Amino acid sequence: MRFEDVLGRSERSELSQMEAAELLGISERTFRRWRDRHRESGLAGLDDRRLAPSLRRAPVAEIERMLGLYRDLYRGFTVQHFHEQLLKRHNYTLGYTVTKLHLQRDGLVLRAKTRSAHRKKRPRRPMVGMMLHQDASTHAWLPGDARMYDLVVTMEDATSGLYSAFLMDQEGTASSFRGLREVVSGHGLFCSLYTDRGSHYFFTPEAGGKVSKTVLTQVGRALRQLGIEHIAAYSPQARGRSERVFLTLQDRLTKEFALAGIATVEAANVWLRDTYIAAHNERFAVGAEQEGSAFVADTAGAWREILCIQEDRTVGHDNTVKWDNLSLQLPPSRLRPHFVKTTVRVHGYPDGRLSVFWGPHRLGDYDARGGLVLPEQIAA
Repeated sequence: MRFEDVLGRSERSELSQMEAAELLGISERTFRRWRDRHRESGLAGLDDRRLAPSLRRAPVAEIERMLGLYRDLYRGFTVQHFHEQLLKRHNYTLGYTVTKLHLQRDGLVLRAKTRSAHRKKRPRRPMVGMMLHQDASTHAWLPGDARMYDLVVTMEDATSGLYSAFLMDQEGTASSFRGLREVVSGHGLFCSLYTDRGSHYFFTPEAGGKVSKTVLTQVGRALRQLGIEHIAAYSPQARGRSERVFLTLQDRLTKEFALAGIATVEAANVWLRDTYIAAHNERFAVGAEQEGSAFVADTAGAWREILCIQEDRTVGHDNTVKWDNLSLQLPPSRLRPHFVKTTVRVHGYPDGRLSVFWGPHRLGDYDARGGLVLPEQIAA
């Protein structure tokens, strides 16, 4: 109505076009354009043409279906994870961006906070096998189970791909050896391992100080025997690459366990090994800067005797070795009549078996209860 009044006064020569435009708060050129559109279509010609619905607008029914699925089945998922499930399970065809915008407009997903100032990351190793990370994250991983478990992960620095992942009650020497065995048996020996300064990895004489280079833990001893450099991280930021992987895993794994109907540690570890690791690497691993591999095959299989507990013991007067409330009776040997007061080395394997060595010589093998296992039984 205001435009029609000003237009009428302009056409009656009461106002110039410049004065009419100034009264309406627009430019003279816009006033002439509006005048022409009014002559052609009346007041309807003044509608803002930018408000017309786009021909590419997403179907309302599909948007409502997506929002309903999020409310009913996927509440708490990140937009990216939710969009992947829609594509995989629900024949969804809309893109990630429109999905995120409608979730944010409906209040189901919060807008991301502004990122902090840029920090420069440590460059990745250029080739796989040059550096691996091993770390654990304590979390209520299983759906519907409030108990806290440790997820122990061994990953590649060059690609962020996972080599090993499993749940345990608590990380320690046994979990470190298990992760290393899974990597070495499947890929070979690598160059270096980057870990935190946990007591199963390093001996630290002073709290918060430098790790000892001479006093080794079982893990440190095994890595040295395998020729793998052991690198200590002195801050969480130094382990940023593995910390970011755990953020992804904490967000996704519990939901993925729920979708797969997994409720026990045993089932979770089988599913991680057989299903999840490959899918995770396909989705998140990046390409290495250089082709090839720094892994070296252990053709002699030395890792089987190295990646285990090794401790020295002195043979008693009855030619036995004491180990964890067990008495291991040494069998007759052609090397010498007896081994009384001799220092021997006991190997404790993951399945509970034991072996006693004198230098490179294997004196005897034992079951988990300390019973001597004869050579023909081992062969069988």
